[in-house]
Amino acid sequence: MTPGIQELMREVERVRDGFRRAVLAGDPEAAVALCTDAVTVVDLPSGIGATGRDAVRGHLAQVAAHLPADLTFARLSRTVDRFRVVDEERVSFTHDRELPWLLPGVAATGGRAETLAISVTTVRQGRLLAVRTLWDHTTLLAGLGLPADAVHPAVVALGDGEGPRGWW
Repeated sequence: MTPGIQELMREVERVRDGFRRAVLAGDPEAAVALCTDAVTVVDLPSGIGATGRDAVRGHLAQVAAHLPADLTFARLSRTVDRFRVVDEERVSFTHDRELPWLLPGVAATGGRAETLAISVTTVRQGRLLAVRTLWDHTTLLAGLGLPADAVHPAVVALGDGEGPRGWW
């Protein structure tokens, strides 16, 4: 692998990690500053997300307003290439508030939650193009004592006929 490719891979990681830091700090402006105009952010299987800088800014503000106080991520693995970062993480938190971006329509249970999340972040020309995060809802719901059908996939209208297929 050439030094140029190695540097490109490090840049992809820096963009992804900067985006995550901004989101967790509650700074949607800083997060969106790292994105392309056509950015897409989606959490699956809920289907909650947005496409385009303005819509993503609004979505991230909603996420930031509903982050659990003790949210932690423990990386289990990371794979990086010239365009993507794929992280497998153990996510832990107390379900101390409603999480419309993760568990839409589910009131806070007060229970301790631990689940796996796999995120695929795509970066193009130094800007974040997409973040798709697949949450292990089965484990999450069971750990909170909730029935498997407590969350249903959202119907998301993104305009111009876009939908889940456009997120890949």
